[in-house]
Amino acid sequence: MHGTAISCLDDRRATTAPGTGFLRIARHGRRSVVSRAFASSPLKLLTPRNHGCGAWIYTSTYGGGLVDRDALRLHAQIDEGASAFLSTQAATKVYRSPNGTSADVHATVGGGGVLVSLPDPVICFASSRYRQTQRFDLAESASLVLLDWMSSGRRESGERWTFDRYSTRITVRCEDRLVVYDALSLDSLDGDLADRMGRFDVFAIVVLTGPALRDHAERAVARVASMPVPSRSDLLISASPLAGGAIIRAAGVSIEAVGRALRAHLTFVPALLGDDPSARKW
Repeated sequence: MHGTAISCLDDRRATTAPGTGFLRIARHGRRSVVSRAFASSPLKLLTPRNHGCGAWIYTSTYGGGLVDRDALRLHAQIDEGASAFLSTQAATKVYRSPNGTSADVHATVGGGGVLVSLPDPVICFASSRYRQTQRFDLAESASLVLLDWMSSGRRESGERWTFDRYSTRITVRCEDRLVVYDALSLDSLDGDLADRMGRFDVFAIVVLTGPALRDHAERAVARVASMPVPSRSDLLISASPLAGGAIIRAAGVSIEAVGRALRAHLTFVPALLGDDPSARKW
């Protein structure tokens, strides 16, 4: 993937806490551009060019994953009328971390703005601890596509649900109104995770909200409602209407199967951005 890696820009910004990033996306004519970008190690930001109207940003880390005590914090501002695609360069790997790791995202989206956040899944290795929070503050006419998903770990290496703790929290607000609050906590102290998760290795949630996504959300809910659910299926999908949007949940036996199913419900994303990010990645 071609792009610009952005790290410390000057001595003043270099004093920012490790793992902190700032982004600002502005509307410039018919396109959206990255008007501000800064990241301190171990966080990296990549801003590849594309042929669409939205700015693309990929996050990454030096070393290819999170090690003990790593704490990432990303603050993103999408200005009025701007659009952005936010993703990861690869799956977020969480290594053995007895003291824990964390990642926090706070994004604001101005009126008429669009944010598409489609990261790769989180993969927690054995004896790892990971905490994630994501907060999105939307203007009344802003729209958001959000994916959050995780896997059981390095299943091929025998590390299936062998991490110590995983927790994630999503908060979406439109003006002063709470739209979505979703939290998941998996702790090995509460019982054997492999027994509790059964045959499933991947869990995902997709949030669609805002005027630009209302029709797509309605179609997704109707499509999922019409799908048969075979007994002992390796893939389960549900969809619930949301004020001005929808929530889609999926559980499956592999990242590939869940990824294919989710992309089938997000086929409108390339038109929304004017270019297809997945064409360069898969």
